[in-house]
Amino acid sequence: MRLSVLQHVPFEGPGAMGDWAKARGHALALTRLYAGEALPDPDTFDALLVLGGPMGVHDRDAHPWLAAEQRLIVDCVARGTPLIGVCLGAQLMALALGAEVRRHRHREIGWAPICLTEAGRASALFEGAPDCFEVLHWHGDTFDLPPGAVQLARSAACEQQIFLYENRVLGLQCHLEATPETARALVAHCGDELRDAGPHVQEAAAILTPNTAREAELRARLFALLDAFLAAARA
Repeated sequence: MRLSVLQHVPFEGPGAMGDWAKARGHALALTRLYAGEALPDPDTFDALLVLGGPMGVHDRDAHPWLAAEQRLIVDCVARGTPLIGVCLGAQLMALALGAEVRRHRHREIGWAPICLTEAGRASALFEGAPDCFEVLHWHGDTFDLPPGAVQLARSAACEQQIFLYENRVLGLQCHLEATPETARALVAHCGDELRDAGPHVQEAAAILTPNTAREAELRARLFALLDAFLAAARA
């Protein structure tokens, strides 16, 4: 499979999603939007992965490529191309599907559990998963559930964590792709967001504390989710 990846900042890459693509033999092509690289032709890929970034979906004056990126996402939805969005990517996909994206009432940063909804527990995407499991969060924006989408997970701090639209658009507000390197990069480049600590913001030391069991579980959960999603999206 040809997987196209849209990257918004140099310090937020595909993480464990890149490891999954390599393990499954998928060809991964990275477009560095922050460096001015041209968006890919939708005829050249089989699935699109849209990564995160500190900007918001409405910051088009500061990041003019956001408008063209949004048009590409809308085009892929119309074509039926499988889409996976992470954090900002999920917000862009929610916007493309007609949902409101806005500043959340508080930031959600650090390791905290997400819990599957009834639909999430019944979904093949989370077969064998516990009702709740810990993931990395780093966001200040949120979105409404897009019309026609199914909510699969929520957290105590943010109602919309994972949604699925027509089995071919998967929005992940949380960072299931996170690795220790991901956490270190976010702390290094976005650590100023930790200073205005709220009820759902961890300190840097807690975010960076090693936890090999959690890392292994999250990696297995991510691989199973992506396998199941693409199988359903291409059925």
